[in-house]
Amino acid sequence: MRRAKISIIGAGNVGATTAHWCAAAELGDIVLLDIPATEGMPAGKALDLFEASPIMGFDSHLTGTTDWADTAASDVVVVTAGIARKPGMSRDDLLSTNAKIVGDVAAKIRDTSPQAVVIVVSNPLDAMVQRTFQVTGFPAARVIGQAGILDTARYRSFLALELGVSVEDISAMLLGGHGDTMVPIPSCTSVGGIPVTQLVKPDRLAQIVDRARNGGAEIVGLLKTGSAYYAPAAATAQMVEAVVRDKKRLVPCAAYCDKEYGVGGYFVGVPVVLGSGGVEKIVELQLLPDERAALDKSIAAVKELVAAMNRLTGGAA
Repeated sequence: MRRAKISIIGAGNVGATTAHWCAAAELGDIVLLDIPATEGMPAGKALDLFEASPIMGFDSHLTGTTDWADTAASDVVVVTAGIARKPGMSRDDLLSTNAKIVGDVAAKIRDTSPQAVVIVVSNPLDAMVQRTFQVTGFPAARVIGQAGILDTARYRSFLALELGVSVEDISAMLLGGHGDTMVPIPSCTSVGGIPVTQLVKPDRLAQIVDRARNGGAEIVGLLKTGSAYYAPAAATAQMVEAVVRDKKRLVPCAAYCDKEYGVGGYFVGVPVVLGSGGVEKIVELQLLPDERAALDKSIAAVKELVAAMNRLTGGAA
């Protein structure tokens, strides 16, 4: 049986670690592409990871390259390319720079892997997945943003710490934009089937939610130079697995919503069924009034971010 072909664009910490998780799980053959100052960097990382295969017992083939031709006919393409915000850089500077990088990457994907499912990880996430959709012209179901799984994982981790239980017993859902406008859904959060509101007092739950919202910033503050990559990469690998193995996972992803949730044509974090076709279904939850109000606020923030990007790029493919 043919193994899936997974191309990862950007061989930095997130991209290389995504390759690690995908290879270890034998999700397919992996191409790690970057255009770094040191041309051999992606090849070196791929070779190093391949040399771990006899020890860890996986048979994925790994290729590191700077040539887009090596990614041709990929089943899944993961986009991690882009820069982190630097001192003195404005929000618009970051948005403009990464929109150009991601736009260039999207054009290459369109030309080399026209049937691929594209998973966008680059930040600012909600705008970058919209940019990828604009440039590729792919069906909306095949363009997805990775954010909700990561945000939910942080939320679940902190709840498990609070309650002294296994992370496996925490089930949770978060909606909306990535970061400080994400929307926790307490009505869809449980611990071993018990509603979280029966186990954690409202003020303490609000503190845990706030820590999850700022989970990335907390790690940046601790690292001093760099940002999170283990959890973002693991979240991305879970999405890749759902696609290449047609798992039909019900997970939160940044998906294109039009009539759904009254969004009107933007990518926002919502529960989806993720399978070989990409987003196979968007699940609309019956939200409580305060949850709905918070989601509307988050959607407005996403629209504002995309509008700023469109002004900077002309919104053109």
